[in-house]
Amino acid sequence: MAKILLADDEPSMQNLIRRLVTGAGHGFCCASDGEEAVRVYEREQPDLLILDVMMPKLDGFQVCRKLRAAGAIVPIVFLTAKGDITDKSAGFNVGGDDYLVKPFDPEELLLRIDAHLKRNERIVPKQQEDFVVLGGWEFDTKRYRVVFEGKRIDFTPKEFQILFLLASHPGEVFTREQLIEAVWGEEFVGETSSLPVFIRKIREKIEKDPSHPDHLQTAWRSGYRFGD
Repeated sequence: MAKILLADDEPSMQNLIRRLVTGAGHGFCCASDGEEAVRVYEREQPDLLILDVMMPKLDGFQVCRKLRAAGAIVPIVFLTAKGDITDKSAGFNVGGDDYLVKPFDPEELLLRIDAHLKRNERIVPKQQEDFVVLGGWEFDTKRYRVVFEGKRIDFTPKEFQILFLLASHPGEVFTREQLIEAVWGEEFVGETSSLPVFIRKIREKIEKDPSHPDHLQTAWRSGYRFGD
């Protein structure tokens, strides 16, 4: 049984999601503003967070950024009444994993929760070494950090998972669909529009010139590959 933390200041939304997740057999905890969400996360250590974007004190993006900076690696799903691409890019940039626009289908939320929980269990197997060296890159699979040329680079979980997958298969081209399936799960294969946001953020962290990448390369009309 997983524990789900919801941060949303609407009582009706709290009641709805409480019924959904407990009915699915998960534990549930709740916060009504951003500052409380951080405190509840630290106390309860949930397995997945659902963050409303518009909240008092700290908004969902600020909460996500704060928790990621403190080392939180659990999946984070944003809820918002806004569906434009600017908001989605902002959510992914601060370390979010998924986005659901209100009003949403309750069954879709449950499917996404289950998909993210399963992917989080599978993406870095428990038996894997804490540190993996691939060429000149050292990957810290527990803290989602990379050391390259003596420099430590911190990533969000999804950024790390994309880079680690590509670096584990140097020169091999992965299509957008293959990357989405490997990192998010087959349930998300049709949703490739967010992937370029993650690719851009990774390049900004590892490339001397992100516009002309040496490492995370684009395979024209095909996908992406990693070059040492």
